[in-house]
Amino acid sequence: MDYSPPPLFKQGASARVRVVFFAVLAIFLLVVDSRLKSLTLVRQILGSVLYPVQMVAVMPRDTVKRASDYFVSVTTLEKENTQLKHQQTQNADTLQQTGHLMAENTHLRKLLDARERLQVKSVMAEIIYDARDPASRKVIIDRGIKHGLTLSQPVIDDKGVVGQVTRVFPLTAEVTLLTDKNQAIPVQILRNGLRSVAYGRGQSSYLDMRLTTNADIQNGDQLVTSGIDGIYPPGLAVAKVVQVENKANTTFESILCVPTAGIDRNKQLLVLLVSADNLSRPDTEDVRAKKEKINRKVTRDAAAPTSDTKPVDQPMKDLPVKDGAVKETPAKDATGKDAPPKDAEAKDAPATAKEPKT
Repeated sequence: MDYSPPPLFKQGASARVRVVFFAVLAIFLLVVDSRLKSLTLVRQILGSVLYPVQMVAVMPRDTVKRASDYFVSVTTLEKENTQLKHQQTQNADTLQQTGHLMAENTHLRKLLDARERLQVKSVMAEIIYDARDPASRKVIIDRGIKHGLTLSQPVIDDKGVVGQVTRVFPLTAEVTLLTDKNQAIPVQILRNGLRSVAYGRGQSSYLDMRLTTNADIQNGDQLVTSGIDGIYPPGLAVAKVVQVENKANTTFESILCVPTAGIDRNKQLLVLLVSADNLSRPDTEDVRAKKEKINRKVTRDAAAPTSDTKPVDQPMKDLPVKDGAVKETPAKDATGKDAPPKDAEAKDAPATAKEPKT
């Protein structure tokens, strides 16, 4: 008795063949994208196409949030309004002091004939949702290439550095936070100017920094951007040192820092439109080896050779005269050349017979 499914359900290839085909296709696309970087345009097109779907997906969440905010009690709103007014008064005082300090700093810079710092352009962005990978520390913002965003631009909030733009699409962009395990930022200790690099720890909300055991660092030191990378403007608040651990089996201190910015708390961010196109790329190993070889050759050729030997072909008139000796000067012939000595003429002359005496 035949128990096979009717012909209606036997259309197309089997499920096993389709699984193998799509698995091979996915691996091929991963290899092509990682090696040739040829799917960037396709990814941007897909991001633009999926943007309305993303907006529709987050619409229920926004609707529920608006409804909950609408039914907030009047007492809570009045309390929040009072706190905001008090905070506004404090911010006004701080703003006035900052304006006075900036004016004084500008005046001192002019007196020292120093170059004034240029203002960096920025654009306001809002976080749409977190990245799909739970192991990474990334967020998606609602600004992209259309708004002037490019790769490696710093992202800050009202307290300090939040992260860096690592992927851009026409209407959205991906921001990698400072606490991501693959993120690093050059920092400088505000108290003594010591420079180092801070690294993310992944799922942890802290940053790591390594310094030698004799480095001058203490708990509570403020870390700011050093600006030596050409991407982060100098002076932006990054983190605060909370723990300095010195191990006996190593020459480095393990330093634990907490970010100053609200990495997981803020929804509105500020993207600094810093251009990284004019940064010079580091030389490759071959170029560095050629430069070192040329420098060694130039240094070797520039060194003057030293010799203690005296010249052999010294003219007669330059030789020292001994005591009691008469200095002889070679005679000149009619052509102006040195005449042969008398002894040589006597040897070369033919022997003549002596006349007999009478």
